[in-house]
Amino acid sequence: MSASRLPMMADEEEQEPRRKRAPWGVIALVLLSGLALIRNGSGEFDVGPPQPAKAVAPDASRAPSPSAGATVRALPSSVPDRVRIPVIQVDAPITPVGVDSDGWVAAPPPENPNLAGWFNGAVTPGEKGTAVVVGHVDNKAGPAVFYGLGALKKGNHVDIHREDGKTAVFEVYGVEVFEKDAFPGDRVYGSKGTPELRVITCGGGYTKQTGYQGNVVVFARLVEVR
Repeated sequence: MSASRLPMMADEEEQEPRRKRAPWGVIALVLLSGLALIRNGSGEFDVGPPQPAKAVAPDASRAPSPSAGATVRALPSSVPDRVRIPVIQVDAPITPVGVDSDGWVAAPPPENPNLAGWFNGAVTPGEKGTAVVVGHVDNKAGPAVFYGLGALKKGNHVDIHREDGKTAVFEVYGVEVFEKDAFPGDRVYGSKGTPELRVITCGGGYTKQTGYQGNVVVFARLVEVR
């Protein structure tokens, strides 16, 4: 699939021309081409990671209902340094990640299971637009930082601490698993004109030959700044 058929996030580029960002076509092309976001998950444990229930999927037919987040102003740019998801006991440092030499979105080093990555070709969490945080579901030693991601429910919170000392609090409004060869890049990464967050890890079925067959995606929106 050619990059010209993928979303380019024109609105954000027009509003912040001084900040050079990788086009969303890069990350979307990687996933729409039928490749998993994170290749190092082993998937070899007796009980696999939890998978989202259908009832938790965001309603694609309409926009999320207005909430307290509708009145929260977008923040200026500041690099995130920690992610906390209390309900699934995530408390992990964040490292910036980009695109590797093969054109993949780089994942955090797999040997550090409690480490998440912020895709630095996008906005920082809390800015207007869609920020992206990724992490491994597991490694050869066992579960990793986002092993429990599929268990999140609507209304759960994801807290992103930033280098400016502020914490951007995002409310989950959907969790879904997408097959890697049918990944809806425009739906996942497209800007809604407000500060949003996507948290992504591997998920779906698993085979030793191909690894995980999909990605778990958490959809969340900014509701509070602390």
